Amino acid sequence: MIADDVKRGSGSGRAPLRLALTLGAVEAFGPLSMDVYMPTLPHLAQTLNTSDSMAQLTMSVCMIALGLGQLVVGPLSDRIGRRCPLMLGVLGFALFSGLCAVAPNIELLLVFRALQGLCGAAGVVLAIAIARDLTSGRELVRMLSLLALVGSSAPIVAPVVGGQLALFMDWRGIFWVLAVIGLGLLALARTIPETLRREPNVPAVKGSFGVHLRAVLGDKVFVMLLIGGAIGGIGFFGYLSMCSFVMQNEVGLSPQAFSVVFALNAVANLLGGQVSRFVARRGVVFTYLIGQIGSAASTALFLTGVMCHWPWPLTLAFLASFLFWVGVGGPPQTTLAMDGHGQRAGTASALLGVGTFVIGPIVSPLVSLSGVTAVAMGVLLCAATAATMLMALTVTAPLIRKRGAI
Repeated sequence: MIADDVKRGSGSGRAPLRLALTLGAVEAFGPLSMDVYMPTLPHLAQTLNTSDSMAQLTMSVCMIALGLGQLVVGPLSDRIGRRCPLMLGVLGFALFSGLCAVAPNIELLLVFRALQGLCGAAGVVLAIAIARDLTSGRELVRMLSLLALVGSSAPIVAPVVGGQLALFMDWRGIFWVLAVIGLGLLALARTIPETLRREPNVPAVKGSFGVHLRAVLGDKVFVMLLIGGAIGGIGFFGYLSMCSFVMQNEVGLSPQAFSVVFALNAVANLLGGQVSRFVARRGVVFTYLIGQIGSAASTALFLTGVMCHWPWPLTLAFLASFLFWVGVGGPPQTTLAMDGHGQRAGTASALLGVGTFVIGPIVSPLVSLSGVTAVAMGVLLCAATAATMLMALTVTAPLIRKRGAI
């Protein structure tokens, strides 16, 4: 049992593999609901007699709720523990998935999707908080890399699974599948013990969300990593929102070929997360910095390739390289941000999640208002990664070293 593994490993600082994979599955169930029903969006619009934009809005409201919901779940878990909010979140996800399946109109579907996203936030924020409860430093990098092994697989598996399910069921059937997945994850979540432990001679953290918020935002290192993560999130979601148009309209890929390239890029991101585990032996700060430098260099080469009309296979390889380095830099960035916030891990994790899930999806589409082109995507990616790299090298890293590198 996972609970027994946690007890045996609690003194060693190493979290068991089974727990890491379980947390990865719990963390991925919210984002999974974004991708798996994408192939059925046109049919959804037809059956509910609504526009394509309203059908796409069902994804946007879920993603925004997925981010904002973390501001509720994270601080709550710092007060009452991790297990109860996690169980309620997974149960709510299963319930609202079923309600989405029977929604009679687009208005109710949007409401149920928002509530589904709020519940999905529990998995995203609490997986990181639980990992921080059990580990720190380089071991936390390892734990987060294992979580990414599952989480990064969702963008690879979900569209493929959704496409296959769409062959013999409509969008309502896919939401029923999500409800069943939710119930299965509930069974997994029950095996996760309560991990919030009060450290010896450290008083329990009490107070309102405002008290927790001021404590976390009083950490200059956390604030810089939060800002850097939000800027990086703008670039990452810019890639997600623009790549299909660029690859199909400019590169000339078919939808099937695009799905293959998209999956290969997701594999590159997954591999980067696993490489991070081994590079972290050189130091967590070192791993974080090379992730930022590699991302900035890759996007600069991608933009150069687009503007100089290099062969598309070479140019797209730089895009895959960008995702690889994002995978390398992600776990150490979270580790550095969570350092020193063991008693407020839920609040800290929530703020990081908002920066990733809310700011990027709001800002990135604004760049494409004048049209989606490879140059526009390249400029956005290059600007975001360059800004994050410069901030990391000139401000964040010196602050971390001044505080004491981990």
